Amino acid sequence: MQTLEIPIFTLNTVLYPDSLLPLKIFEQRYMDMAKTCMKDHLPFGVCLIQAGEEVGEPATPHAVGTLARITHWDMPQLGILQITARGEQRFLIEDSRVGANGLISAQVSILPQETAQSIPAEYAACQDVLRHIIEELGESHFTPLQMDNAAWVGYRLAEALPIKPSARQDLLEMNDSTTRLKILLEFLKRQGLAGR
Repeated sequence: MQTLEIPIFTLNTVLYPDSLLPLKIFEQRYMDMAKTCMKDHLPFGVCLIQAGEEVGEPATPHAVGTLARITHWDMPQLGILQITARGEQRFLIEDSRVGANGLISAQVSILPQETAQSIPAEYAACQDVLRHIIEELGESHFTPLQMDNAAWVGYRLAEALPIKPSARQDLLEMNDSTTRLKILLEFLKRQGLAGR
């Protein structure tokens, strides 16, 4: 299993593989991290906060997160860096430490990617709901489209639906795309967004 040493960005959000994450950075520790990542073309890790806050003292991250790579950046005013990062592979934190500047560095193991598999017929409603979401938000948020890939559809629904962060984290940690779709379909039915 591949291991990496990466900086960790703790957030009140979950990043999934192939998701786009816009971030507004103003804390010095994350400014320095972003500059290093851009200069050396390195990824950083995004983890949901388990305890603590986004700003100030280093927060405690959940152990499973997602690698993020900066695809676009802008500095509209001095001291504020706006970036867009794309989610890559999931990882598991094996060990971590907090630097003098408050930035968490972690030794992580890269988790295996889920095998692309087609969507079983009983979860077709998940594809239908996602199609409506894509029509509303525009394809540019979701390219390249992989509407027949169970893992991709599950991740896109998990990020777009109004699900609480802890449930999003559970969906990230799953290694079975069919089980993820099953849980999402139950959620859609409870919300009246899919047939019973």
